[in-house]
Amino acid sequence: MAAVLTGLMRDTGASAGLVYLLVPGDRMLRLVLLSGVPREVAAPWVRIPVDAPIPVADAIRERTLVWLGGQEEIAHRYPKIGMVLPYDFLMAAAPIADSAVVWGGVVLLWPVSHPPQLDARERESLDAHCRLSARLLRRAADQDPPPPHPTAPLVVHPERPSEADPALAGAALDLTERLPVGCCALDLDGRITFINTAAAELVNAGAADLLGSRPWEALLWLNDPAFEDRYRAAIVTRRPTSFTVVRGQAPSLHFELYPDSTGISVLISPTEETTRGEDGEDGEGPAPAVHAPPPAPVEPVGTTAVYQLMHLAASLSEAAGVHDVVELVADQIVPAFGPDGLVLMNVDEGRLRIIGHRGYSEQFVERYDGKPVTAPATDAQVLTTGVPVFFPSYEDLRDAHPYAPRYEGRNAWAFLPLIASGRPVGSLILSYERPRPFPSAERALLTSLAGLIAQALARARLYDSEHSLARSLQTALLPHGLAPMPGIDVAARYLPAGHGMDIGGDFYDLIRATPTTVVAVIGDVQGHNTTAAALMGQVRTAVHAHATAGTSPGDILARTNRLLDDLDADRFTSCLIAEFDLAHDRLRLATAGHPPPLLRHADGSAEVLEVPPGLLLGIAPDVAYDTVELPWEPGSVLALYTDGLVEAPGLDIGTSMADLAERFSVSRARDLDRVADELTLHVKHGAHRTDDVALLLVRRLSPES
Repeated sequence: MAAVLTGLMRDTGASAGLVYLLVPGDRMLRLVLLSGVPREVAAPWVRIPVDAPIPVADAIRERTLVWLGGQEEIAHRYPKIGMVLPYDFLMAAAPIADSAVVWGGVVLLWPVSHPPQLDARERESLDAHCRLSARLLRRAADQDPPPPHPTAPLVVHPERPSEADPALAGAALDLTERLPVGCCALDLDGRITFINTAAAELVNAGAADLLGSRPWEALLWLNDPAFEDRYRAAIVTRRPTSFTVVRGQAPSLHFELYPDSTGISVLISPTEETTRGEDGEDGEGPAPAVHAPPPAPVEPVGTTAVYQLMHLAASLSEAAGVHDVVELVADQIVPAFGPDGLVLMNVDEGRLRIIGHRGYSEQFVERYDGKPVTAPATDAQVLTTGVPVFFPSYEDLRDAHPYAPRYEGRNAWAFLPLIASGRPVGSLILSYERPRPFPSAERALLTSLAGLIAQALARARLYDSEHSLARSLQTALLPHGLAPMPGIDVAARYLPAGHGMDIGGDFYDLIRATPTTVVAVIGDVQGHNTTAAALMGQVRTAVHAHATAGTSPGDILARTNRLLDDLDADRFTSCLIAEFDLAHDRLRLATAGHPPPLLRHADGSAEVLEVPPGLLLGIAPDVAYDTVELPWEPGSVLALYTDGLVEAPGLDIGTSMADLAERFSVSRARDLDRVADELTLHVKHGAHRTDDVALLLVRRLSPES
């Protein structure tokens, strides 16, 4: 897939490319391939919930191309992206999918020199990439076991021109040494890969000391965020830019940045004024001047960290459960603020419980899980005082806590209390490999960060409590298992929606009505909350009572409908009843606005059964429901399902039901549970599902079985 991505960027002229894959069972998009931009720029979007308002997530949910024609459109439709990347560029996002499964998505960036729309050739290249990637992912998924998803994005270097002749390369180096201006080169991460003598003399530093470092980190007078922001703008937009640094008594320096797919070439010259415009093109006025701040012992918080703090604040406001908060904090703090280790703790019944960590082994953190909040340790003490504690070096930590644990030679720590509404909710520990002075600006930023996390964690704990209650209610109302019955084989699946309270009103049941009669029911109560789940339990109970009384499917629906009218539930319910007469090999059906069932015959053919439609339960008090009778031969299988199995944005429900019937007929699995897995595969791994899914399969066994 890495080769496919670089080929796509070459064919479309894209300056950057990102590939995301869906994590099975997690409903998260994970960045797996990255090309053309540094990791730090992509850090806020390493993991994306499939329901997030992000272009690639929208493209996947809607199975369509998302095109953004510039900075204004990006800021309007996706303000969080515009906030973190306030630069002018074009973007496209497309789903990687086949007819059954959405596997992920691809994102491409272009400079504004690209036409305002994709042409036919570029669209075809993008479509071909998505089809090929889907085939590769399908082939990988069919392996036993399938390969694991990568834990970190793989950086794919853009295709480079063929290497130049060594003699010419040497001549080029000689040429740069003879130029009267300073020259240096930055890679995509902003690190210096080459600098000539003139440039080293102009910035008053040794070339050997600068190689491998970022200019705004190595040179104290360049620690203003403006320089880093210009570098980010050049990388993202692929447009030349320039600025002037005023250094007090020292000569002012003019910087010109020329980006391409492999990095940035920088020209440095002493100047009092310049006749080049802000974007590196000839202009009438001087380039904007950046006044260098006085020397400081360590650089202040950079532009990337500020932008990512803003993005993290916006993302935390949307996080639901504690797990979402933990993943956001762990995935974004490490790249934004540079710690080598992170531990997030939650106060639980007087103890500190570790709920997330990065940069530590599982064995190390397990030893300190469950520490009392009264323990004489910094992570507990900061909760009592409410004041952050910083240790710039190991000696500082050892002086304060001689027996404090030290992981793999870490040399600096920040202990941040998480206080929400005056109540302690946990603590955050950041550790660094190198000593770190923690200047006042950084301490203030980390303290603000802790406040944001504390508020989000408090909200998430409340959400999880409500969610746990709702799931317990739903679990209690759904059947714990389908008891085996003579003459039939059954299998069932229930998949909750991936949003909201994660519960709904979908239900199913299998009822032994008489010694030779079995009644199956499936239904869907309007809504996704505890009210829907409670009403679902009442409907299921009513159907069970009427079915055991020997009532026909149509009468069961009519009586249940009158009950809902008496309850004044103010919610509608779809329901389908199927009665299996084992003595006479017949099937009786009635429906109240529910999707029609599928019947697979003994010869393997499948059809959508036409059942006279009835009004949804709960709309009108006196409604009659027709019952139809069909033969039910040994070896046939009836499939009852809710609309979440066949409904998706942009897809016709009739086409979806026909496709489901086709997959039902071609399945060669003998085990009914395997058939159920095959029929739900596209929703289990799909990102577009916003509704619950219930499926009930009933097979008539042959007499000799």
